[in-house]
Amino acid sequence: RLVLGLPTIQFERLRGDQRRLPMPGPKRQTDAQFQPQHVVERWAARTPTAIKLRRQSRVLDVAFDDGQRFELPFEYLRVYSPSAEVRGHGPGQETLQLGKHEVQVARVDPIGNYAVRLVFNDGHDSGLYTWGYLYELGETRAAKWQHYLDRLQQLGIPYPTQVSHRKA
Repeated sequence: RLVLGLPTIQFERLRGDQRRLPMPGPKRQTDAQFQPQHVVERWAARTPTAIKLRRQSRVLDVAFDDGQRFELPFEYLRVYSPSAEVRGHGPGQETLQLGKHEVQVARVDPIGNYAVRLVFNDGHDSGLYTWGYLYELGETRAAKWQHYLDRLQQLGIPYPTQVSHRKA
């Protein structure tokens, strides 16, 4: 689609209304610090063509310009939020997220022309999901999710974990 000569991303919400956002200009590097450079560059070069919030099935459906499409569960997005609250400020400072299996995405806010902010119903809203990071999450979903489950098992925490209380 073209709006004012610029390609757009379609944001679809539960009620079917759409929001449009200009597509990114220059590509930005993803947050994948420990990946080979060629993989990081490939992720960063991706641009979404559609982002659909599917509340009933609890997934963010993201289609990219290379034809890839990923259904990213809300819990997975919350557990792997790119925020400092979750990731910390450096290696080893990550915070294991518990009780997120019932989390909902309340809102998807476009941020500039390079990312979205997901607003979760538990009050978390500080992570900016760049296009490259969303692609990374899609492409590495099975491995990342298994890593999360392995961490829980190592700590003796059963899955699903106990639901934490919502922020007021």
